[in-house]
Formats: sequence, C-alpha cells, structure tokens
Amino acid sequence: MAKLVVSILSSLDNYCAGPDGRLDMLPMGEAFDAHNLELLRNAGTLLFGAVTFPMFEAYWPNVDRSPTNDPVQSEIAERVDAARKLVASDTLVLAKTSPWAGTEVVSRTRVHARLAELKAQAGDDLLIFGSSILFNNLLAHGFVDEFHLLVGNVVLGEGVRTFEPGLSAPFKLLGQRKLAGSDIAALHYDCRAH
Repeated sequence: MAKLVVSILSSLDNYCAGPDGRLDMLPMGEAFDAHNLELLRNAGTLLFGAVTFPMFEAYWPNVDRSPTNDPVQSEIAERVDAARKLVASDTLVLAKTSPWAGTEVVSRTRVHARLAELKAQAGDDLLIFGSSILFNNLLAHGFVDEFHLLVGNVVLGEGVRTFEPGLSAPFKLLGQRKLAGSDIAALHYDCRAH
C-alpha cells in the first residue's frame, strides 16, 4: 500500500507563505532542496493543489540539467518531471503546450476517491509539497500517513496559515533534526490514527 506523505515549510508562527502567498519570506535554500530530494527519491506520484501546481510547472521544467548546474536542483527537476502528477482542482485547465500536459486533474469532490485508489496500490509514496488547502483537507479526513513539518527560523506575522483553525489530526513524533547547514528544524510525524 502506498503512503501519502506531506512536506511543508512553515514559519515559527504557523504561516506557510507570507502576504499574497509570497514564498520568498521563508528560508528556502540548499538544505531545503536536499530535504525535498530525499523525499522525492521515494515518491512516484506528486499531488498538488491549484495554487502550487502552476508554481512547479513554471519552475522545474526550466531548470538547467547540465553537469555544470547544481546537482541537487538537476535531480529534483528530473524526478519531478518523471513523477506522475495529479492536481486537485475544479478550475485548472492545462495548456496543451505545457511540458506537463499529461497531468491528471481531479475535481475536489472526487479527490478522496482517487487518492483511495492510488493509496491502495503497492508502490512508491504519494507526495505533497506545500498545497496547504489540499493537505489540510486530507489531514482532516485521515488520508495523510506521514507529515514533515519544516520549521523555518522566521516569524511572518501574517500570510497563509500552515494549519487551518479547527483542524484535528493525530501526530506522533517519529524524529526531529536540524537540516544541515541551516536553522530549519525538521519534524517527522506519523499521522495514522493510533
């Protein structure tokens, strides 16, 4: 059975993006990329919300994969490109010219049923980066198996909340560490009911 894994970078005060969805206020960098690559090496399917998908679609297909580029960025680009991609959205229309035109778009009313099908299959992990609306919904409905909460060393004061008010989900700590070369705390949780 495939696991559904979520990874999110959050500020100390529970924001996964700043005002207007700005991500440049969070401490992304080499350590963040290395963590993401570690998760991607076990993933076969990437799940996105309608806000996060266009950001990935605009960035990763354009990363230089030549030997002179950063090897971590190159491998992330290759793995993201090769993975099956699924977007939960009622409005997203993929451009025929998109390098990811084969991405599966599933309505929000059908996403639970589709994820149940994918999770029932043996194989690599299903992985969500960001996509806070989607992962909050999936946490609330018991679909998330593992959660990686990366806590950045910043306070944003406002923005997009990491966890929505009223969310209730089980979190059993599996491990914690400091991402090498950064001030990001990485907390790893089991989210299955115990």
